[in-house]
Amino acid sequence: MLRGMSSPARFDRGHTDDLLSFLAASPSPYHAVATVAARLEKAGFRQVAEVDAWDGASGGKFVLRGGAIIAWYVPEGAGPATPFRIVGAHTDSPNLRVKPMPDTGSYGWRQIAVEIYGGTLLNTWLDRDLGLSGRLTLRDGAHRLVAVDRPLLRVPQLAVHLDRSVNTDGLKLDRQRHLTPIWGIGGVREGDLIAYMAEEAGVVADDVAGWDLMVHSVEPPAYLGRDRELVAGPRLDNLLSVHAEAAALAAVATRGADLPHIPVLAAFDHEENGSQSDTGADGPLLGTVLERSVFARGGSYEDRARALAGTVCLSSDTGHAVHPNYAERHEPGHHPMPNGGPILKVNVNQRYATDGSGRAVFAAACERAGVPWQSFVSNNAVPCGTTIGPITAARHGIATVDIGVAILSMHSARELCGADDPFLLANVLAAFLEG
Repeated sequence: MLRGMSSPARFDRGHTDDLLSFLAASPSPYHAVATVAARLEKAGFRQVAEVDAWDGASGGKFVLRGGAIIAWYVPEGAGPATPFRIVGAHTDSPNLRVKPMPDTGSYGWRQIAVEIYGGTLLNTWLDRDLGLSGRLTLRDGAHRLVAVDRPLLRVPQLAVHLDRSVNTDGLKLDRQRHLTPIWGIGGVREGDLIAYMAEEAGVVADDVAGWDLMVHSVEPPAYLGRDRELVAGPRLDNLLSVHAEAAALAAVATRGADLPHIPVLAAFDHEENGSQSDTGADGPLLGTVLERSVFARGGSYEDRARALAGTVCLSSDTGHAVHPNYAERHEPGHHPMPNGGPILKVNVNQRYATDGSGRAVFAAACERAGVPWQSFVSNNAVPCGTTIGPITAARHGIATVDIGVAILSMHSARELCGADDPFLLANVLAAFLEG
């Protein structure tokens, strides 16, 4: 599928090595955006506050809001109607999240009350050593990130001796009764968990007014296979894309005035439950940032309309590699494989936003990067998932293309991808952002 000249590859297996570190440092969406922000600052970007007036100066800037980050680089000479090139992704992953009254237990066991977030594979959280991460909100409105990255919790499965049919009839989990983690023995003490997390964060428990906490597997991401050609790790969906986009944006920003577009990274929270929040793709955050960027450069509403009319977004999210044990669940003519390059995701019912024009944009970026690519479409008998792509296209009127990396075990506590695909994706994203 490649022809013509390609650009030298910026990223190689070292990018995948760095992905493992990024995953380990990002157990929650709040940690993920903080990690991205720190990396962008090293690349010369600066944070701007939403409550402040913005200037039209060139250079890299970013906005943080909760578990979302929008970053952009304005090249010298960019006009008010200069279009954007956007790479989009999401920071959240399905998991178990702490309830407002977390301290619970019975029969001498101390437990933590959790709520199921997103469409997680419930059984993958059983018999796994779990930590806790997220943020604490203090009485003055400030936030503190907190992460206990050691075995703290566990959701124990019922022994086979007490469930003789589990291997013949399948595991059946009650979402309310069977997924409450244990974290000790003894009586329930109200306020115990938050006091513990406050101590971990270095704050006074009485100062904690709210929290957004979630469990994560403490098993580190790692290479897998005889030849280390695979990567096993948590939150590949969709921190793999966030990591690639941040690396691509930082690399492309070094071109400065030569860029014909304004490259943008948009990483949203809450994709796994519909994107309807102030930090989700269905909220106003992206549109507000783009509009303010136009106005800060002296633009008008007309300039904004012209800029968005020329804007293109690559929405990058993981997709399904063909599963060797369940090949009949996949579309017979489309079998994406790990290390085969990024996938172009197509669904004519607009679960993905890709059309023929978008295919051409993606193919051109792959050609320029010298990267192979694959096509993904769902089996007609199996419902298709969706992404932030259709939301971005519909909400902002932006031409959008859905792409990603093919993985196995999507929405598991631990997923699997090819070791080459993360850096192949990053090279394509960089080529796209360059125009």
